Amino acid sequence: MNQTFRVDLRGIVDLLSHHLYTSPQVYLRELLQNAVDAITAARGADATTGRIVLVSSDGTGDGSLTISDNGVGLDEAQVHELLATIGRSSKRDELGFARHEFLGQFGIGLLSCFMVSDAIEVTTRRAGEPTVLWHGRSDGSYSVSTAPEGEERAEPGTTVTLRPRAGCEHLLTREAVTDLATHFGAHLPHTVSVDGAEIGAGPAPWDSPEGEDRGERRRRLEIYCERVFGFTPFDVVDLAAAEAGLRGVAFVLPMPANPAVPAAHRVYLKQMLLSEGAERLLPEWAFFVRCVADTAELRPTASREALYEDTLLESTRDTLGDALRSWLVRLARQDPGRLRAFLRVHHLGVKALALHDDEMLRLVAEYWPMETNVGPLTLVEFRERYGVLRFTPLLDEFRQLAPVAAAQGIAVVNAGYVYDCEIIDRLVTVDRELAAETLRAADLTTHLERLTAAEEQAIAPAVAAADQVLDRLGCDLLVRTFEPAGLPALYLLDDDTAFQVDLREAKEQVDDLWASILGTFQSPAEPRPRLVLNHRNALARQVLTLADADLRATCLEGLYVQALLLGHHPLRPADTAVLNQSFLGLIGRAVAGDAR
Repeated sequence: MNQTFRVDLRGIVDLLSHHLYTSPQVYLRELLQNAVDAITAARGADATTGRIVLVSSDGTGDGSLTISDNGVGLDEAQVHELLATIGRSSKRDELGFARHEFLGQFGIGLLSCFMVSDAIEVTTRRAGEPTVLWHGRSDGSYSVSTAPEGEERAEPGTTVTLRPRAGCEHLLTREAVTDLATHFGAHLPHTVSVDGAEIGAGPAPWDSPEGEDRGERRRRLEIYCERVFGFTPFDVVDLAAAEAGLRGVAFVLPMPANPAVPAAHRVYLKQMLLSEGAERLLPEWAFFVRCVADTAELRPTASREALYEDTLLESTRDTLGDALRSWLVRLARQDPGRLRAFLRVHHLGVKALALHDDEMLRLVAEYWPMETNVGPLTLVEFRERYGVLRFTPLLDEFRQLAPVAAAQGIAVVNAGYVYDCEIIDRLVTVDRELAAETLRAADLTTHLERLTAAEEQAIAPAVAAADQVLDRLGCDLLVRTFEPAGLPALYLLDDDTAFQVDLREAKEQVDDLWASILGTFQSPAEPRPRLVLNHRNALARQVLTLADADLRATCLEGLYVQALLLGHHPLRPADTAVLNQSFLGLIGRAVAGDAR
């Protein structure tokens, strides 16, 4: 047996006020929306004769609020069909698709008034029809009647009257209604007044009034940005997307933005404010701008506080991204110094875009100075000077290799920051003539000068003894000659070796089952970090030739820990113990020698 769903209107109102709409203040936005759509239905594109008249509780004198329009109005049948049926709207076509000329689409806007009032009174008249009165109550009941003589509307249109529920009186006052009407409807093409005073906020940001020069417009937009977004923009970029009927302005932030926090934009729908926190209007990489835009075609969600994610929004996002990309290219051609100033603040966003866009990749390579061991250089400058683009992919590795590599005449780029390594990889893919080479800690030993056969033979016994000391620390010893001569030792550990070292230590601390699992990742070669003693350093040579085995071991341990610290490597508990032992041991030796 078929049954009809029944609706608990109180439950619907609670759903709207606590879950769909963010604030009861949206009631005025929904009333303005219905008035605008009624005027659109009556007058089409002619907005010059549209009127929306609000009278606040201060103006009525009895605590109520009225909003009147000179729109199309409703007859009695439409009142039953549209006002009393939740989700029913005249703003959808026969197939149920949204009619793009209207702001509203869902047939629930009037219900938002129940957040501030227990009763809604509608007085409406369609051309050639009598005036109809509709009284809706929050308990789900309503009544319809024909207006008695003397209460008829003189012209087609609609008047909605609200009487505040307890605690909501402040939302119907002149001050509140004026603020809300200005907030939501200041840029509407119709005449909007509150208690006889017209509202308006001057030209919309996306407009260029006749006679306004570029300088005046720029100053006006900077003032707008300061008032709405709270900053003076680095630059202003005009936006347009014909497919979405979108016009707007992007304000470039003068300070760094957190790329993990979605950028919130101010979006209008047919010149009525839709959202102050619309996300995903621009591509994710464009987190360095905040924009204000008006659209005629993008669809709102049911709450009218966000944009509906569909193919049109996706293509609009791409179009707006192209506009920002064109601005960057134009800046590079016309004002490279200003582009560098922009990159110093917002390089992350541009580098993220460069991973997918050849033009931005060229821009980053040419204008963004990267850290190298020979000073800041762009990738183009580095290539011109040194030919091979040699880089380290890890920040810690760069720190330990940079001074030694520079002393050997090896220029290295630090690609350990976000996106840098990926940008170099993509640059090599795009430019087949570019030669790039990764310099790892293990690779540096091939660039260090080996000792002569005679020198190696002379120190062989000392090296064998030193090997035994370092073996306890899980480290191998190499002796090489390199610059700078003032550096006695260098600790070399690449990420592959570090992984194997951590794996071996983890196996020793877990049970047999986990040890077996970790063992599947272990390399059979068991690579170990290397301590490279500098034979050109007098202190390192003296340590190797010490006759006292205990003193030699203590000094080697001290050089080992110093190399760890200079390379910014973390100290394990065993390393900390060695640091304490070598330091205290050397102090003990010095004190004992002085006592003698």
